[in-house]
Amino acid sequence: MDVINSTVVCTHPSNNYHESVWRLGNPLASPTPLLFLQVSLITVVTQLMDACLKPLGQTSLVSQILGGLVFGPSMLGHKEMVTRILFPMKGSLILDTVASFFLNFFYFICCVKIDTGTMLKTEKQAMTIGISVFAFAFVIPLGLSFALTSFVSMDKTLAAALPLIAMSQSFTVFISISVLLTELKILNTNVGRLALSSAMFTDVVSIPTITLIFAVLHVKHSNKSMLTLLWILLSIGALVVVIIYVIRPTIIWYVGRLNGNPIDELCIVCIILCVLFTSFCSEFIGQHYGMGPIVLGLVVPEGPPLGSTLITKMETVFVAFLYPLYLAVNGLQTDIFKISFQATWIITVIVIVGFVAKIIAVILPGYYYNVPMKDCVLIGLVLNGRGIAELSMYNLMKNGQLLTGQLFSLLVVTLIVINGIIAPLVKLTYNSSVEYHSAKRISIQHIKRDSELRIMVCFNKNENIPTMLNIIEASCASRESNVEVIALLLVELLGRSRPLLVAHQPHDTLPITNCDSTQLDNALKQYAQLNDGCAHVQSFTSISDFDTIHEDVCGISFDRRANILIMPFHKRWEIDGTVEVKNRGIQTINIKVLERAPCSVGILIDRAILSGCPSLLFGKPTYYVAVIFIGGADDAEALAYASRMARHERVNVTVIRFLVFGEENSKDRKYETDLVDEYRNYNNGNSRFEISEEVVRDGIEFFSSVRRMVDCFDLVMVGRSHPQSVLLHGHEQWNECPELGVVGDMLASQDFATKASVLVVQQQRMGGKFINQHVMPSQRDQLVHNVPMNEPPIPSCTISMDK
Repeated sequence: MDVINSTVVCTHPSNNYHESVWRLGNPLASPTPLLFLQVSLITVVTQLMDACLKPLGQTSLVSQILGGLVFGPSMLGHKEMVTRILFPMKGSLILDTVASFFLNFFYFICCVKIDTGTMLKTEKQAMTIGISVFAFAFVIPLGLSFALTSFVSMDKTLAAALPLIAMSQSFTVFISISVLLTELKILNTNVGRLALSSAMFTDVVSIPTITLIFAVLHVKHSNKSMLTLLWILLSIGALVVVIIYVIRPTIIWYVGRLNGNPIDELCIVCIILCVLFTSFCSEFIGQHYGMGPIVLGLVVPEGPPLGSTLITKMETVFVAFLYPLYLAVNGLQTDIFKISFQATWIITVIVIVGFVAKIIAVILPGYYYNVPMKDCVLIGLVLNGRGIAELSMYNLMKNGQLLTGQLFSLLVVTLIVINGIIAPLVKLTYNSSVEYHSAKRISIQHIKRDSELRIMVCFNKNENIPTMLNIIEASCASRESNVEVIALLLVELLGRSRPLLVAHQPHDTLPITNCDSTQLDNALKQYAQLNDGCAHVQSFTSISDFDTIHEDVCGISFDRRANILIMPFHKRWEIDGTVEVKNRGIQTINIKVLERAPCSVGILIDRAILSGCPSLLFGKPTYYVAVIFIGGADDAEALAYASRMARHERVNVTVIRFLVFGEENSKDRKYETDLVDEYRNYNNGNSRFEISEEVVRDGIEFFSSVRRMVDCFDLVMVGRSHPQSVLLHGHEQWNECPELGVVGDMLASQDFATKASVLVVQQQRMGGKFINQHVMPSQRDQLVHNVPMNEPPIPSCTISMDK
């Protein structure tokens, strides 16, 4: 049997090879399994490090470099056995080559996301800050380095490298800042936008300058003639010209031939070959291999169809998996035991001075442009962030023998320390939601009766436009009480790195766009024309990552002083009654908006497609609205909004108040009765507003009643949260969509057969709490403004469920 097995194995060369490896006793002698083990170990350790340091506010960059540091000579690699078995010289060389190979594609992907048009059209504020940051961070540390080399005795290698290290402090690379802002989740804030724009313009100024300086230093260090410098500059220019005027037009021509069809694999493969070709050309002319892919990425059209397709196909592998590998390899090459005390304090002084210089460089122009001091300091901190671009520069300097191993290790340590300080400091000191906290009650319940009503509506697709317009029209714009509509189109950021917030009409601070929002703009224009002099509309588009787009939603609602903000639901009903999850990202946005919004919030569950509900704008006979009133501040807000709708001559409002049997004398019941009576008095004589009451014993009777009556209406309004009630007891655990509350979730359920659309309302929060949730009548202001409190209430219709 042994002979047979031996014969079978020997007839397969590959099996014979592996058997011979095992006979040697060390499978790691082969570079292939060694590489697999190295990558696996590094990935596992860096992920564990990331999981441990994330709660401490650290970024992935710090975790991944530290993960490599674990296996380097600074820690485990200090033991000869670990180095000999896991990271021998031959294996380390292969690992370094693989990491550098995939770094090309990381640079390419990051640059594909950059919109070069917006980079060159940066606003004056960001341009001034960018120039100031580069000038201060270049001149001050460089001058200090010359002073130190002149007056402080130091090693010759340190003295030669110190000016280069000082110049490296002026680097403010857009890629590094974008990654940092994304991890800090402040990309869509005022601070994030200004920091990113400033970094983009700094790159426009600094990269050509630094490239020229390094070319000069390379020629000087190599003892070559100035003719070599001319050759280097001409070669760089020729490569850029070929990429811009040969490769880019070819790519655009090929994509145009597809006539709107998806990008095919041949196109993707050709672009990958172009990345490798431009990388080779960069090395051939004596530049860093990343230069060609960076220029190529900048000229490839960003966004759909090509940019977004490239990101979709390449980002997960090259950014999420192989990008950390390069960071870890730099940690592997770092040896803290080589660092001398003299080099440490000299470079620390340079780094600290450069750090402070950048903050001052932001504060000075920020003061001129009236940017708050706290924001200036935060922007300065962010612009001090370091990343993979700085690591690549340190490697370039080390490979060019401009840095020793000691100085390289010291610079990597300073990078870790700086990022380790910046990230938690920004997280501790900056809370973007504070910018949107309103100190004034602006909910519909608390504004005066004839005040202008400001409604902000958000759209992700065009499906919700008819129902949203019905709600806007039902809000009853009149000469006495105008309606202002603020519309925001939410577009997911695909194939771009810089979020955009643009206006569809002339705006003081925002750029104007021609985004694909014709249907929305036409609908709003018709509404404004039909309510001429009574209604005003504004529209915007936010192109951003759905993880942070809520910042734009809350920011615009705060800036435009909206009274209510209406968001779309993440599910869509088809004409056959089936339900499709349109976008889970919308659900995440809704949850974040509910937590942070400076005004009341409504979430619209749109079922108009089931009923074929015609437009209220164009003469629908009657629009039937119901309010399910149990109690609490959110129900009060829904009641206040519906009361305003009842002014419209074609809107019929029915308030259905549910009373719990046996709780007639409770304090909450008395307060809610006073509230409902005020609205009853206010609408006295209005036949389009009626209040009915139903007495129920428990949740079963309550939900049965709701099921029975909702199909009589076009729109059902309900509060999101309610006080503790026997009607809702036990139903919280079945809540599928927590952003809707218990009743809203029931009404949005696919099992709840109805054609009525639903608007779930949350009243404006003050300091994180609901307004007037349990305030007694003697402790509150009059809730319906300009309504006499002493008018006798009109009788209500009470329906008892007592059998």
